[in-house]
Amino acid sequence: MKDRFGRPLKSIRITVTKRCNLSCFYCHREGEVSGGEFLRPEDFHTIGEASSRAGIKKAKLTGGEPLLREDLEEIVSVLSKYMEEVSLTTNGVGLDERADALKEAGLKRVNISLDTLQPERYRRITGRDFLESVISGVKASVRAGLRPVKLNMVLLRGINTDEVWEMSRFAMEVGAILQVIEVEAPRGEEFYSAYHTDPAPLERELKRKALKVIKRELHARRQYVVPLDGGEATVEVVRPMHNTSFCMGCTRIRLTSDGFLKPCLFRNDNLVDVRDALKDPEEFYRRILLANERREPYWR
Repeated sequence: MKDRFGRPLKSIRITVTKRCNLSCFYCHREGEVSGGEFLRPEDFHTIGEASSRAGIKKAKLTGGEPLLREDLEEIVSVLSKYMEEVSLTTNGVGLDERADALKEAGLKRVNISLDTLQPERYRRITGRDFLESVISGVKASVRAGLRPVKLNMVLLRGINTDEVWEMSRFAMEVGAILQVIEVEAPRGEEFYSAYHTDPAPLERELKRKALKVIKRELHARRQYVVPLDGGEATVEVVRPMHNTSFCMGCTRIRLTSDGFLKPCLFRNDNLVDVRDALKDPEEFYRRILLANERREPYWR
């Protein structure tokens, strides 16, 4: 299935809760204005069946913090019956105790938010002192056989831009991939002006040092395999702001925690209500078709 710009629809990103146990000051809340915890485990049979019929083969569970749902393993188990890949984006708090169970339920891979290895910086960014728990969760995920484990590092000017290579080294040592992410915020906002930094110079340095460059289909992202301390670190750069290649490489839609299909992270004026279709795979499929018709690149 393709939209009117020729972009295939391959994945669905599902916000399973808006609750979170961190207070990261840069959080864009998956573009949700309100949100709740509308989706029940049984709803994921409908979501999975309809999405699979639409050609969607991958589902990513997000939040808020998905681990706050005690039924997360059940949700993963249901979706894995319909999807080739079910993955998770998490802040990692408490993941060390559930990585094995999630793997057994059918989880394939995990992205873990980790912006710094320095406790004081972590506290400044998240408002909490959970750094050791997150690091433990990273290591537990690798041991559980989740592949790949990606560390999501949002690049924040004046806070953590000097830590990229230290983070790369840590990722290499534990067997993970570092994903450096440009902070997302509309141009002109005070927040954007205060914390945004252009990842382009970092990407040029990575390209210069790289032993290998891998171009991914999603968002035209690039992974750089670079030599580091006698080993090889893999660093991926995500540049969503003012990036036409990023938007033309988008292959996903979102499902919000309160029951709306969202064609674009940056927009809330083209949502598709699916709250009355969660027991009807045929109707949910038709709503996916409608959401796909509304997909268009934000950056042209």
